[in-house]
Amino acid sequence: MKSLLTFILLIAGLSCLAQSERYTEAMKKNLALFDSAKTTADYQEMANNFERIGDAEKTQWLPYYYAGLALTNAGWNDPKLDKDANSSRINKLCDKAEAIEKNAEIYSLRNMAATQEMMVDPQTRWQTYGQQASAFLETGLKLDPDNPRLYYLRGESILNTPEAFGGGKAKAKPIFEKAVELFKKQQPKPLYPNWGQARAEEELAKCQ
Repeated sequence: MKSLLTFILLIAGLSCLAQSERYTEAMKKNLALFDSAKTTADYQEMANNFERIGDAEKTQWLPYYYAGLALTNAGWNDPKLDKDANSSRINKLCDKAEAIEKNAEIYSLRNMAATQEMMVDPQTRWQTYGQQASAFLETGLKLDPDNPRLYYLRGESILNTPEAFGGGKAKAKPIFEKAVELFKKQQPKPLYPNWGQARAEEELAKCQ
């Protein structure tokens, strides 16, 4: 009886290990596509792939996060993309991810989705989506005060805000400096987000 139980536990363990390896390989395969994606269709295909991985795994938030990140990249790169529809899907993916684990990385996506919606018409949309974007940043920083991507995004927001409204290079510079400092200290776990450092350094250089 004891031998049978040991055998069953061994088989279960091997099954979990095989599933974990399949998940890791699927994630690595799709993460590699970020380097080659160029079109909206490329990013949308990646998003679909990541969402399928998340739906299959059910306990992993990262696939939904990367699905949202792929769509976020599409939103930045394609001026003709329907930003409202795209951001709505990003937020639905964030909902799926947050149902598994609430964390600062998810709020970086929510911030960018709201920012993209605001940029459709900044003058009329600032009070709604601009304030949402700021609130998402604050929530993310409460969850992880040392998240470099959130400082980078805050720096971008300040840099692109007119000086008359509290923005500009001088105000953005220390924020980017903080972001770069935190990027250099970060030691992300395998598969975890690590984007943003090069962009933060580029934006900091503009503020010198």
